[in-house]
Amino acid sequence: MTGRVLVVDDDRRMCELLESGLGRKGFDVTSRQSANEAFDYIGIADVEVVVTDLHMGGMNGLEFCERVVASFPHVPVIVITAFGSLETAVAAIRVGAYDFITKPFEIDELLFALDRAVQHKRLREEVKRLRLEARVERGLDEFVGASAAIRNLQDMIGRIADADASVLITGESGTGKELAARALHRHGRRHAGPFVAINCAAMPEALLESELFGHTRGAFTDARSARVGLFVQASGGTLLLDEIGELPLGLQPKLLRALQERVVRPLGSDAEIAFDARVITASNRDLASAVEDGRFREDLFFRINVIHLELPPLRARAGDVLLLAQDFVRRVCAHSGKSVDGISPQAAERLLSYSWPGNVRELQNCIERAVTLARYDQIIVDDLPEKVRSYRRSHVLVASDDPSELVPMEEVERRYILRVMEAVAGNKTLAARILGFDRKTLYRKLERYGGDGLAP
Repeated sequence: MTGRVLVVDDDRRMCELLESGLGRKGFDVTSRQSANEAFDYIGIADVEVVVTDLHMGGMNGLEFCERVVASFPHVPVIVITAFGSLETAVAAIRVGAYDFITKPFEIDELLFALDRAVQHKRLREEVKRLRLEARVERGLDEFVGASAAIRNLQDMIGRIADADASVLITGESGTGKELAARALHRHGRRHAGPFVAINCAAMPEALLESELFGHTRGAFTDARSARVGLFVQASGGTLLLDEIGELPLGLQPKLLRALQERVVRPLGSDAEIAFDARVITASNRDLASAVEDGRFREDLFFRINVIHLELPPLRARAGDVLLLAQDFVRRVCAHSGKSVDGISPQAAERLLSYSWPGNVRELQNCIERAVTLARYDQIIVDDLPEKVRSYRRSHVLVASDDPSELVPMEEVERRYILRVMEAVAGNKTLAARILGFDRKTLYRKLERYGGDGLAP
């Protein structure tokens, strides 16, 4: 078996010998004489195996191996050293090295290790490919829908489910942010571990800190016994920090350190506890605006926003409203024992016309109410809430030939800006991008038009 190999050694002669020897055996070999240069190269090249010397100037082989394993876990690393010992071998394996070879060595010994490493990497890639295909085939049953928006969301979840990178899930209230987090957990490699969720807006700062990091007995007045925090409870699985935008400023640097160092310090303790959990955050707030306003730390924002998953509002999921509604009818009937087969054409028309500011959650509540009140085998218009029955879409422009009905351009702009703000649920960053304004211009116009209250 051949493959693409990166050799890392500050000895140019050793690099040339390995390039020549492995090249004659069919391997595609590149070498670097600096660990930092090698790390940058892995980020842009399709490397299948890294072979690194242990003793190098600057960053040594163990430090380099640990950094590669942390950032590129799919790339196996073989460590070579002239100072072979059991302690060194254990240290290499402990930081994640795939194999360990001591100098002097025969080229066949290295070839054998490379063959195994390449095969290991390709088998992992094949398993990942098959798992992804299986997900795409059966779909993510957490999300009902056939729109392009929901298919893109399902594809994105399938692609990032196995990663350990931090994910920030954003979207309006009711779009299913916790559902998306649970889908990432259930379809990822940590699915056998716990899924732990907490709403950062639901408790005061002191209690939230204790919940997240834990506390020792006697750490505060009511601490009658020690408590393990949620970070440690979620080890081996996933921790969801919902409403992360509401996290108090005083806790933000502590959360940042926990995410960077992968350790937490319980209240009242001098000892730190390591945790191994994938951390997912969610927010219906515009965190970029919160950073600009000084309500959210920029460094924490960058740390949690490694991968951004934005959930589409229901109004952007053309055609999904009736699919979701039928699914909710089936679920409510199964739970309540009622016999409702579907939705009348007139009721369906009302459901399609409504803007659903509360998104999927509002639709679910609407259907649950309708099934409960239904007197026939179908949901009719009278079973729907009054605001859905009587909803009429607003019109920004007046299409009329009567001069008395036409309005000044400033009024057209006012209506359109407020309509865009309504459509994006007050997200000023998104509204400014749609309108082609900078944020300061949008603030100024909203203040003039009295629409600032729409923004979160």
